[in-house]
Amino acid sequence: MNKNLNDIKELFSNTSIEDISNLILKYKDDTRTGVKNIIKKYEKKIEKYNKELSRLSLMCKYENKAYRDGKNLIVGLDEVGRGPLAGPVVTAGVILPKGLYILGVDDSKKLSSKKREELFCIIKAKAIEITTNMEDNRVIDEINILQATIKSMKKNIIDFKNHPDYLIIDSVIINNIGIPFLSIPKADEKSISVACASIIAKVIRDEFMNVAHQEYPKYGFDKNKGYGTKEHIEALKKYGPCPLHRKTFIKNFIN
Repeated sequence: MNKNLNDIKELFSNTSIEDISNLILKYKDDTRTGVKNIIKKYEKKIEKYNKELSRLSLMCKYENKAYRDGKNLIVGLDEVGRGPLAGPVVTAGVILPKGLYILGVDDSKKLSSKKREELFCIIKAKAIEITTNMEDNRVIDEINILQATIKSMKKNIIDFKNHPDYLIIDSVIINNIGIPFLSIPKADEKSISVACASIIAKVIRDEFMNVAHQEYPKYGFDKNKGYGTKEHIEALKKYGPCPLHRKTFIKNFIN
């Protein structure tokens, strides 16, 4: 006896995307319009899923080359917060298991805050190891943002309990670390490890700025995260800087 439409809907909804193709084969000759619509819906889901796998496969090319070269513990390193007028620069390092695909991982700037937070939890659960660090605005003013970023990333590397044997870094060159590395522009779009580091760093920095907003609400840190939005600059001119502002970044906005 044929299953009714509700039973078939439930069957499809409770089946993993990897096994949906078998269900489609099972019901492809069912002539009922409702079943055909269910199949059409899930064929689109499979197509979307396969596109996502292809995208992630491309994002693994640098990691896969390193594996072929005999590397085992590959770290993706990224920073968030080089451009803001206030707050720290945050860096993260992530070691992923070989062959792990995390659906939806991408450059953190391309993701909604909700999606970043979802992925943050998944990455933390599935990564072999994660290290995070931040350098505050005082360090940034003292040694400049690039050197503060490098200093923070070096701490990430030192903090790993699983000693990495290869690094993939977004744009930055880190010398005298004794570990081979690849530095490429926009690595958070091209490397899955760096993209994961980008997400971790972004969520941590955003939370820092959300907390900062409670102490310094005049600047709208909960919305601008310290970046130089029109409203932020207007508040800066009106109220002057707070202790989180980078003096070397705001000198053109205050008297």
